[in-house]
Amino acid sequence: MQQQTAHTIAQRLLNLYRQAHVINGGWMAVNQVLLNESNDPRVIEELEKLPTGKRLAMHISNLKSGKTPMNTIDKDLLPYGGLIMGQDTIITLTPDELKELQTALASFEPTTEGLNKIKKLSCVKKFGNDWLYSIKSALNDHPEIASKWADVVRTERAYTMWNSARQLISEDLTERDRARIQVDMPDFETYLPMFGEPGKEVLAKLRTFMSSVAPAVKSDK
Repeated sequence: MQQQTAHTIAQRLLNLYRQAHVINGGWMAVNQVLLNESNDPRVIEELEKLPTGKRLAMHISNLKSGKTPMNTIDKDLLPYGGLIMGQDTIITLTPDELKELQTALASFEPTTEGLNKIKKLSCVKKFGNDWLYSIKSALNDHPEIASKWADVVRTERAYTMWNSARQLISEDLTERDRARIQVDMPDFETYLPMFGEPGKEVLAKLRTFMSSVAPAVKSDK
């Protein structure tokens, strides 16, 4: 396995870990993929270089040792500090930060440029890689702003799934990829049509890949 391939797999696993709350099958499905794709030590090495990757590497270690059951995760290793998993963490924004965010959301467009403008806001940048759901948590008492923030969440998720899908269909399909496609298919079906005909074409290819017979698929090396 080349270093670049290890980095790509590590990034995929980190994305999967961060989106566990919306994956059909929950931690049982996610943990199976994490174990299957982390056998090479270089994947773990690359994970530990990524933001919050050390937390995921520890979770994988716990799974391999049997410390953590396959259907769960240690509460201290939850993504986003457990903000979207029911943890009692309170996050707030100052009045000035709320005003900054509200102003930006008023002109938000569901594009990569629109997302980049949101990510550059000072009230967003302070949360680092946990920005998406930290802001969501901070808006619990501001339903009007929260409803507009939901558009940001959908847009970010849509582009994440779009990039993931395009990467999958550009590579030789493996049995692990088939398993990943199966896990993520509900999200692919939700978000890829948002990209019009290109999105529908990519979705059709993913469905074909997922249903292809095993002999036609390259085995993992």
